[in-house]
Amino acid sequence: YPCEMCWWQRCAHFAALALAVLALVLRGNRLVVGLAAVAIGVSGLIGLFHAGVEYGWWQGFTACTANPVAGGGNPLDAIMNAPMVRCDTAQWDLFGISLAGWNFLFSVGGALVVFLLLRRPSGARA
Repeated sequence: YPCEMCWWQRCAHFAALALAVLALVLRGNRLVVGLAAVAIGVSGLIGLFHAGVEYGWWQGFTACTANPVAGGGNPLDAIMNAPMVRCDTAQWDLFGISLAGWNFLFSVGGALVVFLLLRRPSGARA
């Protein structure tokens, strides 16, 4: 189950995905592509903040628990039986870097590449 800050990162990626699809529909509109890159970069910066909370570099400002899953039945039971997911503990890491840390590295790096490519003249080829 993802924590609250994981969802924040995903929301920015969802926005980037929607903007990327719109850029495809509009045949590569540079403004929309730039906005998609901004959304990817925002996700990466949220990932940096989340990774800092996980590594204990700074304090987070959320309750750090997952939201209860909606559904039928007794709402109190759903709340009481919801998994507790802490934002300040990495649930998974690779080479000592958490998922939030990897999101920072790949998302900010990807956004920078998109911005560099957008600086080229519109008719230029690789």
